[in-house]
Amino acid sequence: MITRRGLLKLLGAGFLTLVATAAYPFSEVLGKPRVTKYALTPRRWPADLKLRAAVIADIHACDPWMTVSRIEAICRQAMELDPDIILLLGDYVSGTKIVTGNVDSSEWSAALGALHAPLGVHAILGNHDYWHDRTYQRDQSVAPFVVDALQLVGIATYVNEAVRIEKGVHGFWLAGLGDQLALLPGAAYGRHSMRGIDDLDATLAGIPDGEAVVLMAHEPDIFASVDDRVSLTLSGHTHGGQFNLFGWRPISASRGSARFPAGHFDVDGRELIVSRGLGCSVLPLRVGSHPEILLIELG
Repeated sequence: MITRRGLLKLLGAGFLTLVATAAYPFSEVLGKPRVTKYALTPRRWPADLKLRAAVIADIHACDPWMTVSRIEAICRQAMELDPDIILLLGDYVSGTKIVTGNVDSSEWSAALGALHAPLGVHAILGNHDYWHDRTYQRDQSVAPFVVDALQLVGIATYVNEAVRIEKGVHGFWLAGLGDQLALLPGAAYGRHSMRGIDDLDATLAGIPDGEAVVLMAHEPDIFASVDDRVSLTLSGHTHGGQFNLFGWRPISASRGSARFPAGHFDVDGRELIVSRGLGCSVLPLRVGSHPEILLIELG
């Protein structure tokens, strides 16, 4: 027989369980990023070149989910990994309207401007960086405001471009693909469907045959079209599905996100690493997809 005291304890435990269950998605949203490590030697990678890359994706700056102080803490955490190079994979602006306040591009970029590494900090843009830029949606001849914000704090930013990175006597090419979902449809823009500004051939055009290439591409969708010219592709965008219930992901940010939701993939010798990222899109909830910073050790 359950006593009155026992019943109260049972009801109290049930209430606490309910509260914990309801709060859990928010605990992941606001949780300290985990560091996920990968060690590999992609094809054509110089035999004696060892590289530590810290990778940050999908910040989605906004209050209260991704405040300036939280971005600053994430940057400190990334630099504590002692990387040779830091790579930013896009989506710096908010991905949800469920906010208490906006974080201006001058604020989140200043926080990212504190990042530093011997081989520099390098960035691409994500779809939300373009979707929030109404000027660019109407006129692609102007520079996106996110490009201006990043470059103003000294972060190299690439749109269908590649640069050679040297470490000691060895080197590799770092390529940044234009976003694959950049241009929104709508009568105001004169477009009937979503369009990308990605051009893989143009991105890789100036790279000599046989050189090692690391490709930054916000969405993993391009991986199906990546050929032997690319040693390793790095992507974000997926948020790991954002809802990952024991491997079941009911939502995908794109077709490629469903196929490559998170982690390391090797398809016929072509390698892809997808970050679960840091922030949220649409709803400020993450279940089974803890925020993460990648530490990739090559060579």
